Amino acid sequence: MNPFDTFDMGAGYATSRPPVHARVVGQAYGEMGRTEPFRRALDVGCGAGISTRALAGFAASCIGLEPARGMLRWASTVAPGAVFVTGTAEALPLRDRSVDLITAAGSLNYANLDLFFPEAARVLRPDGVLLVYDFSAGRNFGDDAGLDDWFSAFSQRYPPPAHEARALSPEILAGMGSGFGMRSHRQFEIALAVAPGFYLDYVLTETNVAAATRRGVPHAEIRSWCAETLAPVWKGREREVLFRGYYACMTPAG
Repeated sequence: MNPFDTFDMGAGYATSRPPVHARVVGQAYGEMGRTEPFRRALDVGCGAGISTRALAGFAASCIGLEPARGMLRWASTVAPGAVFVTGTAEALPLRDRSVDLITAAGSLNYANLDLFFPEAARVLRPDGVLLVYDFSAGRNFGDDAGLDDWFSAFSQRYPPPAHEARALSPEILAGMGSGFGMRSHRQFEIALAVAPGFYLDYVLTETNVAAATRRGVPHAEIRSWCAETLAPVWKGREREVLFRGYYACMTPAG
C-alpha cells in the first residue's frame, strides 16, 4: 500500500504543509539568473498540489504528476491553474522534448532513478532544467530546543518506516552517473512563523504517522497524544520553526 494514498494523508497535504516550496523555487530560480518564466513545467510527485502551486510565476503552464491517485482529490483546488495526471516518475506520460523545467520535491527518494533520469532527459527540451529539492521536518524552534526534544519523543513513539526512501543530496546526485550535470546547488534554512494548531495538523502528515496507522494505531489516538504533548512546548503561541534542506539544479549532459 502506498503510504501517501490515504484520505487523511491527502487532506493533510492539501491543507497543512508548510509554505516552503515557493521559497525554495524562488531561490533556485534567482540563482539560475532567469528573467522570464519557463514555458512549461512538470512537477513529479506533486502530492496534493502544494509543490505545483509553488511554480506559479516561475512557469507559464504547469503539470502535476502523482502516483497516489488519492492525493489528487484536492489538487485542482490547491493549484487551480495547473493540470494534474496520475503517473510515475519512471514512465513520464509526456512527449519528447515537451517541457522546460522538471521539479521533484522529495519525490525522487521513492523513485527508481535508473528509469527516471532517462525519462527526464527524454521529455526535457535541450536547454531544460531538472530541479530536485527536499527539506526535513520542521523540528527546531529558532530560539530553544523544546521542539527538537518533542520530535525525538514523537519519532521514538511512532518510528519512521524503514527502507521506504533512499537518501539523496547534491553530492549523491552528482555522483550517480545520471546523464545530468550539476548546474548549481545549495543547502538552505528557511524560518517560518507557525501557529500551534497548524503544526499539529502538519506533523500528522509525516510518514511515521502513516506507518503507525498501517500498523493499526488509530489516527485519533496519534492526534490525541500529539496534541497533549505539544501543548506545553508551544504554550499557545506562534513560534518560528526552521526547515532545512537542499536544492540541486541539473541539466542534461551533452
